[in-house]
Amino acid sequence: MEPINLFDYEKLAQERLDPALWDYFQAGSEDEITLRANRTAFERIRLRPRVLVDVSSIDMRTTVLGMQLGMPVMIAPMRCHCPAHPDGECASAQAAEEAGSLLIVGSFASQTIEEIAEATQGPLWFQLYTYRNLEVSEKVVRRAEAAGYRAIVLTVDVVRRGHREKDIRNQFNLLNYSSLVNYSAEDVAATPTRLQHLVDTWETVDWLRSITKLPIVLKGLLTAEDALLAVEHGVEGIVVSNHGGRQLDGAITGIEALPEIVEAVDGRSEIYLDGGIRRGTDILKALALGARAVLVGRPILWGLTVNGREGVRHVLEMLHSELETAMILSGRPTLASIDRSLVKLPLDWTSI
Repeated sequence: MEPINLFDYEKLAQERLDPALWDYFQAGSEDEITLRANRTAFERIRLRPRVLVDVSSIDMRTTVLGMQLGMPVMIAPMRCHCPAHPDGECASAQAAEEAGSLLIVGSFASQTIEEIAEATQGPLWFQLYTYRNLEVSEKVVRRAEAAGYRAIVLTVDVVRRGHREKDIRNQFNLLNYSSLVNYSAEDVAATPTRLQHLVDTWETVDWLRSITKLPIVLKGLLTAEDALLAVEHGVEGIVVSNHGGRQLDGAITGIEALPEIVEAVDGRSEIYLDGGIRRGTDILKALALGARAVLVGRPILWGLTVNGREGVRHVLEMLHSELETAMILSGRPTLASIDRSLVKLPLDWTSI
């Protein structure tokens, strides 16, 4: 089957991956209510297209933290890519460069910070988990700086790992598929939490600011209250995200949280959306509600599994093409022309 959309890639990837690894990539926590809602929330938003607009030329170029992108799409940080394909993050980074996107490299990438940077001329951001022993975290930040990474994305919604029941049933151990290549044995021994993710308080953000001059993005916010605190602590970017439904089951979706966060921040920080993006119309809805760009996660692994670098590039190109069509059909020829008037929200969202 020649894939014509992201869901086709999903089916093909499932056929090729070990079932336990597939469950790890796909699963949410507990009853997977939030995982499912990440998709259904987009489906409940309706579009209000305008007609008789000149859409002979479509421009979806944008910037994120001053970096040029060909479209408002970035690759979300994910734990490791090599279990999906031997070329791993290097292939994903190359595909992102070719598609005018950007890869956010995970702390637990399956290739080193330096290897990935050497594989591409495109911009890279580095996603950071912090630990009780902050010296371990500082080491990887310094390496990311030295390798030319352009921002640090601090994930703040994993103070404890969500209860992911499929992994428990499968007795899944990711170390059977990859290793902690960006951490030495000494690093692992120095952390009492065994590299379990931890962000203690907002002082952790201040600590990160004290050790790096790179822009800081916080990933995992879902409320206006936390967004206001993020602005007070001087962060340059916010990723509105529920961690792909893998943490607190029953949490609101990113697209539901987006309007209140955009209103609270009021332009003082860039806002990105993560979770559930599968179509160009999903991107269009996120932009209409105030996101500057979106992050795409699982579909990247699907494309990588099926056809390596070319598969990832094809996934990104599909999203580009679908967004272009959606902009044409809604009468919005530029990203600047996409605004709140384009969407009609469900009535019950007013109570969220």
